[in-house]
Amino acid sequence: MNNQRGYTLVEIFVSLAIGLALFAGVLSVFVGIKTTTNETATYGELQENGRFALSIISDDLLKQNFWGDYTGMLDFSMLTTDPGTPGDECVGEGLNNGSFPIAVGHFRAIWGQTVTKSAVMGCIDDAKTTSDIIQFKRVISEPLTVSTSNNYYMVSNLNEAEIFTGTDIPVMANSQLWEYQHHIYYVREEAQGNNTVPVLMQGRLTTKMTFDPIIDGIEMIRFMYGLDTDSPNDAGYGIVDTFVAADNMTITQWDHGNDNRILAVRIYVLARSILPDNKYTNTNTYNLGDLPVTFNDNYRRLLFNSTVTLYNAGVDSW
Repeated sequence: MNNQRGYTLVEIFVSLAIGLALFAGVLSVFVGIKTTTNETATYGELQENGRFALSIISDDLLKQNFWGDYTGMLDFSMLTTDPGTPGDECVGEGLNNGSFPIAVGHFRAIWGQTVTKSAVMGCIDDAKTTSDIIQFKRVISEPLTVSTSNNYYMVSNLNEAEIFTGTDIPVMANSQLWEYQHHIYYVREEAQGNNTVPVLMQGRLTTKMTFDPIIDGIEMIRFMYGLDTDSPNDAGYGIVDTFVAADNMTITQWDHGNDNRILAVRIYVLARSILPDNKYTNTNTYNLGDLPVTFNDNYRRLLFNSTVTLYNAGVDSW
């Protein structure tokens, strides 16, 4: 009769040790793959959010100060009637910085500000400080054939314009109909569960100014305004001489004088991950133009920037 032998205790322990080593190796590979996947997904989301924000703001900037068939800079004297004040109007700094031109001061089709307190423009009470706010005014570049009661519109020809709301289109010789726009962008912070998420907000004028969140994870926006400080007879006229942050701009520079024209805008968008990663510490410094910002937390970030030429501001007519 043959004797049957099992594993010795030593052999069992050796086998267990080898199995644990193999399991630990497989587990470490799995954890590494999962960590890499999470990081890649986070940076992919940052790329998507940052580029989307940059695209939206750039598109608006490119078209600011476009007034359809009307040539020159829009002002109150060129309007056939006073459009009045829309509901919940947002008014920036300066004498003439609401939705529509008024009789006093230069009408600002572009204006910005570095936010120092949450309440700004008389219509916003939740703006994130240290970030910027910016507004544009223009008409949409595709002419229309009908109007509705849900928006403001402009009828314009080469010499005059009228801003109105409703379905009755004013009669004006050799004119076309355009939808009027007043857009505002700023950042606010929202509570989502136990986390606070920065959100890019867009204000849009219909018959009143309304605001909607459009992109999560946009922590800061900042703008540098490219100025041509030369006079019309100077050799450098029509070329950007310097970029100035909103908080350093003067009234004269905002009012687009012949020797202080805003010809370009440099945009900075800082995108932040929605959730913190406790395995990651961010101590980086991000340079938003002339403003360095340093953090010490667990959020991943990417900084985006672009420079937009303001073609409609570079000429006196088109």
